[in-house]
Amino acid sequence: EAPIVWKISMKIVYEDKDQIVIHKPAGVATQTARLGEKDLVSEVKNYIAKESGSNNPYVAVINRLDQPVEGIVLFAKNAKVAAALTSQMQDGSMQKFYYAVVAGHMDMPEGTLIDYMEKDTCSNLSRVVSETSRNAKKAMLSYEVKASLEKMQFLRIQLLTGRHHQIRVQFASSGHPLKYDMRYGQGERGQNIALWGAML
Repeated sequence: EAPIVWKISMKIVYEDKDQIVIHKPAGVATQTARLGEKDLVSEVKNYIAKESGSNNPYVAVINRLDQPVEGIVLFAKNAKVAAALTSQMQDGSMQKFYYAVVAGHMDMPEGTLIDYMEKDTCSNLSRVVSETSRNAKKAMLSYEVKASLEKMQFLRIQLLTGRHHQIRVQFASSGHPLKYDMRYGQGERGQNIALWGAML
């Protein structure tokens, strides 16, 4: 899945001594092991190093977004804050919301999708499986329709679990894939996937 945007244009949404919130463009990896490919973690670390004068500043990413997804990414600047924020993420006190455009119309104006998913590490794809499948993990999200057009809807989504490609897979499995999702639904080259990480 080739990135649409290669050059990082880092926008700081909020910053204090303990944390920094970045608006990630679509097409940029949050974190990558690929040589020569820029990622957001490296850009944040370089920025903090320049601002603080430290050669190796502490940077911990709290929430990751898929490479094609645009949105808000939170980083901690020290281990104590990283542990506290990660705990909030795990116990649900920090909520994750997204906006998306899906194909077709949902059956209900609001609802909850509950599936079991597994990840194929070889293809880096996930899929909905039966509850009894060996590697099945429960996936839950809630949604609310915010606007409708003839062949698509604009949704506000609250992610209740954090599975690999969860939003993309669950809506594709329900028959309403995200617009411009090349992997799981209706692809159209040259367009960024219609999914935005909105807030925490």
